[in-house]
Amino acid sequence: QKPSLELPKQARRQWHIHYLAHQGIITLALYRIPPITMSSTRQFLSRKLAPHLSGLPSSTTTASRPVALNRPSKRGFASIKNNVDTLIVGGGPIGLSTAYHLATHYRDNDGSGITIVERDPTYARSSATLSAGGIRQQFSLKENIEMSLYGRDFLRQAHDVLKVDDDEVDVQFQEHGYLFLASSKQGKEQLIQNSKVQQSAGCDIHLMDPSQLKQKFPWLNTSDILLGSFGEKGEGWFDPWALIRGLKRKCQSMGVKFVKGSPVGSVRGKSNGRVLSVDVLEEEKDVVRYNVHHVVNATGAHCSKVMETLASTENGTGMIYPIPVEPRKRSIFFIHCNAQQSSDFVVPRIAPLTVCPVTGVYFRSEGLIQADGEPTGNFLCGVSPPQEIDKAIDDISELDYADHELWDEVIWPALYHRVPAFGEVKVKSSWAGLYEYNTLDQNAIIDFHPEMENVIMVNGFSGHGLQQSPASGRAVAELISCDSRFATLDLSVFSFERCCENRPVFEQGIV
Repeated sequence: QKPSLELPKQARRQWHIHYLAHQGIITLALYRIPPITMSSTRQFLSRKLAPHLSGLPSSTTTASRPVALNRPSKRGFASIKNNVDTLIVGGGPIGLSTAYHLATHYRDNDGSGITIVERDPTYARSSATLSAGGIRQQFSLKENIEMSLYGRDFLRQAHDVLKVDDDEVDVQFQEHGYLFLASSKQGKEQLIQNSKVQQSAGCDIHLMDPSQLKQKFPWLNTSDILLGSFGEKGEGWFDPWALIRGLKRKCQSMGVKFVKGSPVGSVRGKSNGRVLSVDVLEEEKDVVRYNVHHVVNATGAHCSKVMETLASTENGTGMIYPIPVEPRKRSIFFIHCNAQQSSDFVVPRIAPLTVCPVTGVYFRSEGLIQADGEPTGNFLCGVSPPQEIDKAIDDISELDYADHELWDEVIWPALYHRVPAFGEVKVKSSWAGLYEYNTLDQNAIIDFHPEMENVIMVNGFSGHGLQQSPASGRAVAELISCDSRFATLDLSVFSFERCCENRPVFEQGIV
């Protein structure tokens, strides 16, 4: 017989409370959390239900039975339930690309079973929108090269494949190239070895000796350079915001649902660890429970915390194998060169994204050439901090300012040495963003988690996520739709197994 429960006066919101005694299992389904504390709620239920539960046998749950109690998240009980096939956490380029490829390649342009959860739809702190927006094929690993080749083709076709009605997308793909420089014998040999792999994959990459470099780039100081590697086509930069906007509008047109929120809890099966449902705090108001078939973690620098949330259980157990990715800070400087053109000081008309040897400082042109044919004199530049100070950040407010010590001590001296005209540059603006750093080998992880067999990680790109987002999204769509296997590019080298076994796969072309 259903007990009669009289709610306390402060719990005036609508409640639905029932219990089921079956093999000693008590299931409580609570919706519409009232304005009373969780502790008082538990005390109230315990006091009211105790007379009805006496004499019940002890729990006899089997190993295959899912968690019986609808576990409250830290924010309270889920007030609404939704059923979705695929829940993608993270609405940046990788999450959007996953939804796009899943809907277009495997569901006849029907994205109605896909929901994307993004905590900041403005993308104000997005790693992608705060990046230099580069794309290259100059990697040492064949898989990284192939992923970026697909990214190149996707960007070239974006105006067509992302078109909605008559609204085309212009991602402003500027194919002005990447230029890697070597000033040591070891660096020269690495460029030669990389070039062999790149050309075997069909890349348009050319090795250039100092005289060839000086002829093509008269502004470049080649006095200490032994070799250069230049990608004349298929490499350069594009507008990350335009790509995000285009992917999002295309996904919306196919019925993909977008939710502003963050995961705050989950329910997992006992036998296989599957995530049965995810609790999402939406709009900082309601906790909504999503019953899921697959979960995709595409949250970039925040992926470790999301994995911890998905793995958490009632008894506090988490993951044996956490994901080795942490958020780090990267700064970019927007500079203007005031030098007048002369034989001694040549200002680059269009500078490819140039990577200096030893320091790793990079720079590239920014903006369009002026109407009179003169260069704008505007450039973007940056560098990864030295290893001894490059640590994970816990306080997001650190992104409120760029690291100007890097500019003074590392970036500007390297720029002035490499381009004499850069002796007359001024910093016009600067900003900082998050960088998802794979502490194992600075390479991507694209795989199911062994302890949560329906959770796919697509994380740890270490600066390559934006340019590889088309290929990584396609890869995740394949894992979901093709019996957990890759169908186009074999990206098994990026399996999570290598992290569990501490078996790094290093990329030599990290910028």
